[in-house]
Amino acid sequence: MRRHPVVVGVDLTPAGIRAATTGWTIAHAGDVPCHMVHAMAEPPSLTRGAPEGTESVDVLERLMESLHVEISEQLRETVPPEALAELEVHVGEPTWVLGRTIDETSAHLLVLGGKHHPAPVRWFGGSTAHNAVRSLEVPVLVAAAPATAFKRILVALDLSEAAVPTLDAAMTFAELFDAEIRVLSVVEPLPSIPDVDVQVDEGEHFRSIEREIRALLANVEQGLSVDTVVQSGSAARMIADQAASWNADLVVVGSHGKGVVDRVLLGSTTERLLNKLPCSILVIPVHEPKAT
Repeated sequence: MRRHPVVVGVDLTPAGIRAATTGWTIAHAGDVPCHMVHAMAEPPSLTRGAPEGTESVDVLERLMESLHVEISEQLRETVPPEALAELEVHVGEPTWVLGRTIDETSAHLLVLGGKHHPAPVRWFGGSTAHNAVRSLEVPVLVAAAPATAFKRILVALDLSEAAVPTLDAAMTFAELFDAEIRVLSVVEPLPSIPDVDVQVDEGEHFRSIEREIRALLANVEQGLSVDTVVQSGSAARMIADQAASWNADLVVVGSHGKGVVDRVLLGSTTERLLNKLPCSILVIPVHEPKAT
């Protein structure tokens, strides 16, 4: 995220205002460009791809200009004029529009406002935040409140390949905002295996995870104080509870990108947190290592 632009998805909802305020705060703190983007659905009455100069194209352009003015007016009280100077309105599916803007600007962060949707809507494509987390290859910050600073950052850490990039992202934010960092590792209960006489000792498993987490953090850059908490339980619930009790401004979590069937039937820690939205959440995409 260092020295790369920030892309912010905005609209006329309160979530759009939260995203604009938060995105501008991050870009300003990092002294990087902030590109605000709104994706407009094409009116059903208009024909996509009509030749230039036709009535359909003129109507569409007027709608886009009108929406640009309306969004600018709504955001004018929350972000400075230089942020609005980069506001663009495009026609298309939101995740596609945002992804194209990220590619064109070489952005390394997308900021969206969090909205609550019914579970079927989230699963089958109705949430821009969920779709962005699932499909885009840059970190996605989902704002629960219009942040002007991040002073307490909770990092959800495990021992997977997500650990290092997740911790690196949290450290970047901590440096930008002179924030405290707390690392939380949740040890989920091991399943009992039927017809197996020797079971893993839960206590020893917990202590082993705790040792490995602390060894990982021993390599953290000097100068930043990192508090460490290791707990046992359900990951999503424990992370949400810790964020609330510690009054965290931001939770940083790695996402392993489960397939759609897994998400619908089982869910994931990241998606459960997005549904709860205990505070703003920064999701770091982590891809499975390629087979050799």
